Amino acid sequence: MSTDAFLQRFGAPGARQPDPVAAAQGAMRNALPKRFYENAAVLEKDGLFHVALDGRTARTPARNALAVTSRPVAEALAAEWQAQAERIDPAAMPVTRLVNSALDGVADQAAAVRAEIVRYAGSDALCYRAGEPDNLVERQRAVWDPIIAATEAALGARFVLAEGIVFAEQPAPVLEAVTRRVAELPAPLALAGAHSVMTLTGSAILTLALADGRLDEEQAWAAAHLDEDYQIAIWGQDEEAAERRTTRRREFAAAVLLLMQG
Repeated sequence: MSTDAFLQRFGAPGARQPDPVAAAQGAMRNALPKRFYENAAVLEKDGLFHVALDGRTARTPARNALAVTSRPVAEALAAEWQAQAERIDPAAMPVTRLVNSALDGVADQAAAVRAEIVRYAGSDALCYRAGEPDNLVERQRAVWDPIIAATEAALGARFVLAEGIVFAEQPAPVLEAVTRRVAELPAPLALAGAHSVMTLTGSAILTLALADGRLDEEQAWAAAHLDEDYQIAIWGQDEEAAERRTTRRREFAAAVLLLMQG
């Protein structure tokens, strides 16, 4: 092996080796497709609102038309596409990713998605309470109890609460009532939004409270992160955790948009 080949493969003696994580991230950035269009806009056609790139309808990964029944959702989609710079970065397009999932997946699996939301209601995060400290216990009661009570009134059924992590089985009337309400969520957009809200919050109760207008976006986010915010107030939050939360918050906003406007 020549000296040049050796150095290219292994580096000079004592030289700092490339960071494999940084190299992988760089490769991912390089793999992003270049922006191939000038303008992204909403085009109304055949009863749908299409995302048009230079006048042509964009496509999902499964080659479905990126076209929806909701103008607000279509406008949010077009805004994401218009905001892309030299390269198209899906990580910066939470509404597009969720709509793609709705059109390519949820549309054909609506029954399974509805069943998953009902399954979450059987072990809802809001039904599991801390036993201590007292100020956290009281905070959970003050914030979560009214949400649960209003949801129970809407459903005509009562949830079972538990302390700690011991599983508490929900009564059949609760799950039956949730099943009926979830069946009313329009597919695929609102249903996809509901499923995303549920997975981001761990709560079907919060999802239904949003869908029925009992909570707004900020109230639901704050309720879902009550425990986390309590810990942050005591211990603080590191930079990586803060970045992850910011990403989840953007995804939550996209999910709420589809739930409420889809």
